[in-house]
Amino acid sequence: MKVLLDTHVWIWWLLGSERLSPRERRSLDQRAAGDGCHLSAMSLWEAQMLHSKGRLTLDRPFAAWLRQETSPGVVAVLPLDVEVVLALDLLPQSLHGDPADRLIVATALTH
Repeated sequence: MKVLLDTHVWIWWLLGSERLSPRERRSLDQRAAGDGCHLSAMSLWEAQMLHSKGRLTLDRPFAAWLRQETSPGVVAVLPLDVEVVLALDLLPQSLHGDPADRLIVATALTH
């Protein structure tokens, strides 16, 4: 089963945040080892925005961190493409007002 990670869950997992339990982290580690963790391309933009606003502190330059944490064995990045944008029409307007979150949900529906 594919799992599409929310941007914050992806970041919390990679940075070892206490917002995820050890059990949740182990589960993500196991899924990543089996090619089961996926990420919307929208999450890359969200991570960059968090970093540029000083809300994502890293131990290395952002470019190096992003390349490493989107490499095979960590996550598979799913594209923001025509099908994802068309899936936005399937979402109820009441679902969520954040465009990034709506695109992540549309990515999940598409893939």
